[in-house]
Amino acid sequence: MNKTTDYPKFTQIKQKFSLHKVKDINKTIKSELTKLKLHDRIKSGNTVAVTAGSRGITEIKTITRIIIDELIKLGGKPFIIPAMGSHGGATAKGQINVLTGYGITEETMGVPIKSSMGVTRIGESREGIPVYADKNALTADHIVVINRVKSHTRFIGKVESGLIKMLMVGLGKDTGAKIYHRAIMKYSFDQITASVLPVIQSKLPVLFGLAIIENAFGEVAEIQAVPGEDFINVEPKLKNYSFEMMAKLPFRDIDLLIVDEMGKDISGTGMDTNVIGRRDESLIEDIRIARIFVRDLTPQSHGNACGIGLADFTTKKLVDKIMTKETYINCLTALRPEGAKIPMTFNCDKDAFAAAISTCGVDDPQKTRIVWVKNTLNLEKAIVSEAFLDEIKGSENLDQISPVKELVFDCSGNLPLFDEWTPR
Repeated sequence: MNKTTDYPKFTQIKQKFSLHKVKDINKTIKSELTKLKLHDRIKSGNTVAVTAGSRGITEIKTITRIIIDELIKLGGKPFIIPAMGSHGGATAKGQINVLTGYGITEETMGVPIKSSMGVTRIGESREGIPVYADKNALTADHIVVINRVKSHTRFIGKVESGLIKMLMVGLGKDTGAKIYHRAIMKYSFDQITASVLPVIQSKLPVLFGLAIIENAFGEVAEIQAVPGEDFINVEPKLKNYSFEMMAKLPFRDIDLLIVDEMGKDISGTGMDTNVIGRRDESLIEDIRIARIFVRDLTPQSHGNACGIGLADFTTKKLVDKIMTKETYINCLTALRPEGAKIPMTFNCDKDAFAAAISTCGVDDPQKTRIVWVKNTLNLEKAIVSEAFLDEIKGSENLDQISPVKELVFDCSGNLPLFDEWTPR
């Protein structure tokens, strides 16, 4: 074991977040669907396309199965459509593989999964933006959209990531994703939404959407069924509520952020830009993070390292897991080639850590303000350097839960995993 006496000591802290969550998902969904009076709209034998996305939404397997079962009880014939833009390598098989990773298969859902990258042009916005939709969705009598509502990692607007984005980008497949990412270079997403959504609503039989909001612990905090015609009025309120609930870093002024893992199941950009403060080429004003060191890629990301360019330092272990095809397709579709840039890469954590510290601009390394987290989704606990001790003691929302100790690397020069760090 190698101690780092020239560097600061560390302690573990715990943040106090809202504990609000849905206690009974099955009961809540059924209650929400009852409000929609679907028995008046779904006729016996009606086909219903149910969307399934590529994000790692908590309880998504359970939620999707409950929706399908309820639609069957109403006499509908549901089937699942992968709605994830260009994800899964922009192939039908790749998108099925992504869903399989979340436990969504024909066997577990009891209905067919119709996966295709084929789309049909259904209209054009007033700005001349062509609008496309999944061919299989167009064959359905009804469409049900299931998605998490949250802040987007790239743009800011009344509507960001949620039901409407699923209709536009998700069901637009690779073609739609490319079109909207090009359009965002010229128009605001609010402007795009305002002109494209009416086209979609006039051509697609959107029955309702099920909006999911997660709390800071990644638990389901709210579930709301929204009639298709009300998306534009309801979703902005849900997005604002979601932002209030989301986990954030315990401090806003950080010299070095260490992240154990990044991945598409964590955020569309691997690390949530709303957390790290790096969105596009700009910074979120009240967040200052000088350097970011990311250590590994999640298995659920399937080699897609889109967003690795947000980091300054990384490990060979992570880089060796990158599937360039999947990563490049995602970044090119998003018109963000910088998202695939490989940071300075080191064989072990100790070398990356030393390089990062040396570039933080701090005269005394022991006073470096360092925060170490598992990922940008799980932020209840953090390991922080002793430079934060005074702020911890003066905060009502932070608890110090371990003594201060030196940072220790193993014989290979690596740190333990965040979850394996124990004070001594």
